Order: sequence, then C-alpha cells, then structure tokens
Amino acid sequence: MKTVLTKPFLAVATLLACLPSAAPLAAAAEAARYAVQQRWDLGPATRWDYLALDPQRERLFVTRGDHVQVLDAGTGKPVGEIAGTAGVHGVAFAQDLKLGFTSNGRANSVTVFDLDTLQVKRELPVKGANPDAILYDPATRKLYTFNGKSQDVSVFDAASGKPLATIAVGGKPEFAATDGKRVYVNIEDRNEIVAIDAGTDRVLAHWPLAGCEEPSGLALDTTHARLFSVCGNRTMMVTDSASGKVVARVAIGDHPDAAYYDAGSATVFSSNGAGTLSVVRQLDADHYAPAVEVPTLKGARTMAFDPASRKVFLPTAVDKTFTMVVVGP
Repeated sequence: MKTVLTKPFLAVATLLACLPSAAPLAAAAEAARYAVQQRWDLGPATRWDYLALDPQRERLFVTRGDHVQVLDAGTGKPVGEIAGTAGVHGVAFAQDLKLGFTSNGRANSVTVFDLDTLQVKRELPVKGANPDAILYDPATRKLYTFNGKSQDVSVFDAASGKPLATIAVGGKPEFAATDGKRVYVNIEDRNEIVAIDAGTDRVLAHWPLAGCEEPSGLALDTTHARLFSVCGNRTMMVTDSASGKVVARVAIGDHPDAAYYDAGSATVFSSNGAGTLSVVRQLDADHYAPAVEVPTLKGARTMAFDPASRKVFLPTAVDKTFTMVVVGP
C-alpha cells in the first residue's frame, strides 16, 4: 500500500468576496479549509459502493463487490475482511449489540458479523430483491434493508435476525436515515422522500421533492429536524423532517451520490462523482452558505465521515488501482 500526501487546497477568493455578510463569509471560509490530505492505494480496482466508519474501533469498512475490506481508519492499512458478500452494497453497525451487517445485493441476503472479531455469525435471507442501503435503528433495535428491484423495505429484529415486516415504498429506495421515531428514505425514481413509522413499520407519508431529480444521498440533522437530499441535477434539498416541507435548496457538485451532516461543525457534505466534495455550512435550520467545491478525484461518489477527526473518506479507481481519497480540515 502506498500513501501519497498532497498540497493543501486553497479556497477561491472570489467566492468568499461575493458573500453578502460576515456570517456567511465566516461559514464559507471554515468550509473552504477542507483539502485532500492523503491517497491510499488499495490494490486492483474492483466494484465498490457504500463505505462505513466504525468510530469505536477506528475501522473503515469498504464494500468491494464480493467482500468487505476493513481498514485502519488512521493509516489505511488492512486489518481484515468479510468474505462471501455477493454484490455487497452497504454496511451498518449495531454498537449496542456489537454486531455489524452487510446488504448483499446479488445474494439477496444480510451477513451478520461480530464487530470485535469480524467473524461471520450468520446469513439472513432477504425476501426483497437487491438489498441496497442498510440501516440500524438503535431506538427500536430494528435492521432495515432497502431493496432496489422489489421497491420495498425489509425489517428485521437485529438481535435475533427474525424478519418483522416488508414495507412497499412505491419506487426505488436509495439512502435512508432515522431519528428513532421515523425512518426516512429517498425514492430515486419518484423524486420523493418516504417517511416510515419506526414503531409500526407503516408508511406515514410520501413527500415530493419538486426540483430534485433522482435523489440519492440522504443525511439528517436531528436537532433542527432537517433532511438533506442530494439530487442528480446538482441540487441539495433541505426538508423539514416533521412536515415534509422543502425549506431550502443549495447548488452542489455534479453526479452526487452520498451525503453526511456533521452536527459538531454544522456542515453538510455531498460526495460527487464528477470529482468534488461539496462542503455546505449551515447558518441556521433554513439558511445555508454557498457550497465550497473541494477537488477530489473523478468517480469518488460515495463516502464515510469520521466525526472525531472530521475526515472524509472517498473511494474511486485511478489507473486500474482502487484508491481511497482522504479529505480533512
């Protein structure tokens, strides 16, 4: 594995100069400090999708088509892998149960593994087709898979693996988020958010995202009850998670896929396949500074975020080499 350090990214002065007041100026200036810090070369390029960070063990889980590669989040060195995950898309953690879960799209299954040892404990069949995003809700101890081909959601008791429900959502589900009472999921082909009651596993609402094309990444600010959907037409939609009302729109980079909200710095991130990371400072619940576009690498469309270091990890392929781009403040 080769580690390459890069020069710090310099913010574009003209962007800051055009901001109308001191508060947005300070917010954008802080966001603009993000820069590519490292590149980790991780072997031959393969398929990849979501990645996830286990902050308690400082491990980065990277989905690699038929297995999950597990890295030390500080150094990028491999520490293990989870094999036999055909068509793996996502990884979720149940810290209270010390369990991890992978969604295996080709196998229509979930692999359950021990977070400490990485040993596989069992494989759960998923009734839906092509489980993609996967989510654990600590409040209910439920595990959700969002099934792209069957356009539904499978619900499990995370501790026992017992299937609890199948929820039709009327379209192709993408990224999801939970506040402990509701589960929210973007519906990519219908340009909407579906809200699900976490207690009853019933759909509460379909909220249209007018002006948003193919929403993929979804992040949640629980303090202000705000959802952030990143859309294929270079737009981030901000939605009230109680009412479904769209309260703000922010222009972001091209080909966005994943989103993350960092409560510690009041910042929203969008990883964009065109080769940028959009960094958006939250001024208050309904107002946001213009996005600062931090150059990354083409294809770096998914990401994981470390709240402690505020580093962003973005995988891509460079000259047939699987590469992890590490962006930090």
